[in-house]
Parts: sequence; C-alpha cells; structure tokens
Amino acid sequence: MTSAPVDGQTFAGRSHVIRYINFVKLPHTLFALPFALVGVLYASFAYPLDPRAVVLVVIAFTAARFAAMGFNRIVDRDVDGLNPRTRNRELPSGRMSVAEAVVAVLVASAVFVGCAAALNPLCLALSPLALVWILGYSFTKRFTSWSHLWLGASLAIAPVGGYLAITGAWSRPWWTLVIMALGVLTWVTGFDMFYALQDEVFDRREGLKSAVVLLGDRMSIRVAKVLHGMTILLLVTFGLGTPFGWYYYVGVVLAAAILAWEHRLVKPGDLSKLDAAFFRMNGVMSIVVFVFALGDRLV
Repeated sequence: MTSAPVDGQTFAGRSHVIRYINFVKLPHTLFALPFALVGVLYASFAYPLDPRAVVLVVIAFTAARFAAMGFNRIVDRDVDGLNPRTRNRELPSGRMSVAEAVVAVLVASAVFVGCAAALNPLCLALSPLALVWILGYSFTKRFTSWSHLWLGASLAIAPVGGYLAITGAWSRPWWTLVIMALGVLTWVTGFDMFYALQDEVFDRREGLKSAVVLLGDRMSIRVAKVLHGMTILLLVTFGLGTPFGWYYYVGVVLAAAILAWEHRLVKPGDLSKLDAAFFRMNGVMSIVVFVFALGDRLV
C-alpha cells in the first residue's frame, strides 16, 4: 500500500470559524443534505411547501451532522493523536479543548431538537432517537467491522427526515421512503469503505475494526462496487413508486456515471486519487440527484 494521505478538506487559517469548520469537516454536509431535500421534494407532491420548513430542515440536518461529527472527534481524540493522518486535527493538536468541543456538540444537539420541535410533533418525538443513533456511530469501530453500515444508516435518516418534516406522517406507498433510505445507506456504506482504505495499516496495528481490515483492500473495493450498483437500482425503484418523472431519471443516470468514475479513481495499492473520489465525486453525485429531482418539480 502507498503511504496514507494527509487529512483532506482542511482549510487554512486560525479564526474561530475556520477552526469549527475543520473540526467537523463542514463541507462534508454536502454528502447527504441534498438527499434530505429530495425527501422534501417528494413530500411536495402531496403537501404545500413552507419555506420556513425547508430552512428548518437545512438547519436541523447541519446541526445533527455537526453534533455527530463533533462527538466522533471527542471519542476518537486519543486514536486520532496516534494516526499520522489525523494527529493535526483540532483536539489532538490542542487547537481546541475537549470542553469547547463538548459545548459545541451540546449546542448543535439542542439546535437539532429545537428545529424538530418547530417542525411538527412527530419530528420532535423522533429527534432523540435519531441523536442516539448518529452519536452511537462513534463507538462502532471498537466492536464491529461494519461501522460503515451504521454510518450509512445514520445518513439514511436524511431523506426520511426531510419528508417527515413537511408531512408529519409516513409516505404512501410506505415502501418508497424505505427504498430511498436504503439507497442512501448503500451509497454511504460504499464510499465510507473507500475512506477506510487509507487507514488500513493503522487500524490493524491499533486493533480497530473495519471492513477493510476484515476483507483487505481488493475485496473491500469490490464490495463497494456492489453497494454502489445497489444504490442506483434503489434510486430507480424509488422513482417508480413516486410521481418523479424523466428529469429525475436523468439525474440517476448521471449519478451512476459519477459513481462509475469514482471507482476508476481508486485502485488497490493506489490511493493517490482517494480525496477526489471520496469528496468531490460523492458531493457532486448527491447534488446532481437533487438538482434533477428539483427540475422535475419545476417543469
């Protein structure tokens, strides 16, 4: 294997804003936020869209992800300090104190629950369960090789939450939200397995678990390909159960092409293009699906 790359998507600067952006890798919010908005668009076929609710969805998702990532940084701070790729993160490097991080996570969690309360009673009732699930991810590498699935299920909440925020009720037909959630789950699980490739040697040495440690790099890449193939099939199936039309399917075709290109960038033993594959390709993929779903609603 080639040497591990440095931690990506890190901004230069010493301001408080930059520190918090880097602390939770804020640009990674672009991964699943567009799918939350796809859930909103799906709801708009049957319910009028309230701009206030859409804003609350964006704030709630961003706050939940901030809380989850911040909590992960707190739990992993000692391990991050040992890993050459992550030892310069805010907590191991001392640029941020643990107390400051804890306060930030608590504030973000409160914002998430507050937004849920402002949306509807169902969202409020489910918000503590969602928080427990997404925060619980931080412990999974200690006991399972499939923490990637837990993360996938965490982000799979996004389209469901977007839909429930507008409707306050489950979808009809019931399976459409399940299929969309599974589509996000398989997508995130696949690209998180890619992300874990860069830490294979370190994770083995420290006794941490991951699918890459369990299966090796070649098999992990193959599994990720299968998962991403399932993602496209699930996105198509979701469209078949909803009023989305051909614009949406164009977006899915483009998403398939983007994922195919992502898999051309990462090869066993060569992680030189992992950063592009992980962040750029996946960020673009989710935005493309949302933009073409939005086009379906506007045309």
